Amino acid sequence: MRSLKFYISLFVATVTFASCKDTPKKADSTTSNATPTIDSTKITEKGGIKDAQEEAFELTEDNAIDFFYNYEKTLKSNKVKITTSLGSFTIELYENVPYHRANFIYLTENGYFDYTQFHRVVKNFIIQGGNSDDERTGKKRNDLGRYLLPPDTRKGHKHHRGTVSMPSSEMDNPHMLASPFEFFIVVTDPGSYHLDDEYTPFGRVIEGMDIVDKINNVPVEKGDWPLQNIYIQKAEVLE
Repeated sequence: MRSLKFYISLFVATVTFASCKDTPKKADSTTSNATPTIDSTKITEKGGIKDAQEEAFELTEDNAIDFFYNYEKTLKSNKVKITTSLGSFTIELYENVPYHRANFIYLTENGYFDYTQFHRVVKNFIIQGGNSDDERTGKKRNDLGRYLLPPDTRKGHKHHRGTVSMPSSEMDNPHMLASPFEFFIVVTDPGSYHLDDEYTPFGRVIEGMDIVDKINNVPVEKGDWPLQNIYIQKAEVLE
């Protein structure tokens, strides 16, 4: 198997740099009934707090692809239930997006998402989860490792309403490699198709979309952070 560095170099070689995207900027958190015009480059992770302690095994750019290639072969389920402080919903993961599916289940089974938050809510656009200002989140990221995932945007999946996708990382990352620790869910009806070919859809909400909408309707402060914390109390793989 080839390392993530190989896939990064391959992706860089095929990217066209003639882009007319604006420089990313902070979103206006004003509530509106209309779907906001938002530059897709804004969907990035929010950095966590790092802790000095390291586990014996860590995922890195060199071993992540091999690890998830083999781990994905062992998976027997493609559904994850997310229980939040506002209710629960269920995600079905796409089997033809193997690295992102494997990553999401691996993090779920290792308890990463528990006690993280939906830390970004953009009205009529997305909710984004998987981070927190709690030190536990930074420690868990540090223990799991430092790695990114290559985009996988050519499997025919679109950013329809209810689609679960992966943001790009705020690490040194000019080529939109995915942050493995966070995810966002599209709430736009019928969808936010300007995100296609930029981000990797790896699943969809199959139950509890009303809870996703409920989260999207909470009051937010500047920077799209909810005024009241919305915790992911538990993420679990369903049999």
